Amino acid sequence: MRRRTLTLAALAAAALPGAAAWSADAFPNKPLKLIVGFAAGGGADVLTRIIAEGLAKQLGQQVIVENRPGADGVLAAQATSSARPDGYTLLMGTNTAMVAAPTLRPTPPYDPFKAFTPISSAGQFSMFLVVPASLPVKSVNELLALVASKPGALNSASSNSASELAMLQLLGDRKVVNARYKGDMQAMTDLLGGQIQMMFTTGTLAPGFVKEGRIRALVTLLPQRSALLPDVPTGGELGLGKLTITPWAGFFGPPGLPQAITDRLSQELQNTLKRPEVHSQLVQQGFEGYGMSPAKFTEFFRTQYDAFGATVREHNVKFE
Repeated sequence: MRRRTLTLAALAAAALPGAAAWSADAFPNKPLKLIVGFAAGGGADVLTRIIAEGLAKQLGQQVIVENRPGADGVLAAQATSSARPDGYTLLMGTNTAMVAAPTLRPTPPYDPFKAFTPISSAGQFSMFLVVPASLPVKSVNELLALVASKPGALNSASSNSASELAMLQLLGDRKVVNARYKGDMQAMTDLLGGQIQMMFTTGTLAPGFVKEGRIRALVTLLPQRSALLPDVPTGGELGLGKLTITPWAGFFGPPGLPQAITDRLSQELQNTLKRPEVHSQLVQQGFEGYGMSPAKFTEFFRTQYDAFGATVREHNVKFE
């Protein structure tokens, strides 16, 4: 009877969430699920599928992309957070869900440092500050001087919280009227038409219009110059120390993900992002792909979270 009781107890323990009922050496032995919080066909979805295909080759297992759009990526994040911490459910998280939602909302949907296990960065979106060619400015300093000379008379555009907070960091106490759009293409149409005078936009949109001479790119949010527009300086080069918001993406697992699995996934994701076919496809999408160790990614994640929070508090930004 005692042997039977102990056996049943062991089986019950193995059935508990997070129990080590598998071997780290055997991981993975079935398909993985990679959740993305945006609709199929969108920029984040395209990037996720490129990386998922490369990761599948690295692991020798299928990586299935699951779209859970809605609530600025919060639904996808919550689905990942509640999953079994066995390494088979991952999140392609962006700063919208992982930083903006927890800092902007009066009641945060989760504590991102307790509800997830950071695994590796995916990289950064190539965001550029652009103005229409008709605007008489050719540098950030000239733009800031123009804004200061006409308080509240110029318009900015945004389609996400990262670009909005980056604009706040750039402008400081200088006043513009911001218009929120559902997508960058709609905002770009109005910028080209002269209704909007400035916006942070993606590396997918900016290069073509810059090369056509229809807009000017004044600075990039990347920490280094982008190969897409190599003549555009970084904020660091211009002495814009407060311009710290960076649109990024990274990989997360549920809380309690074992260290051995976290390290394995991180290394495989870093190797995936170095694969030539993955790298070239991401560059074409205006995405600077690179991986980080779990420790370095956690540090980067914390820095971005703190920068968002500081900007929200400084400018008294309210969630609507």
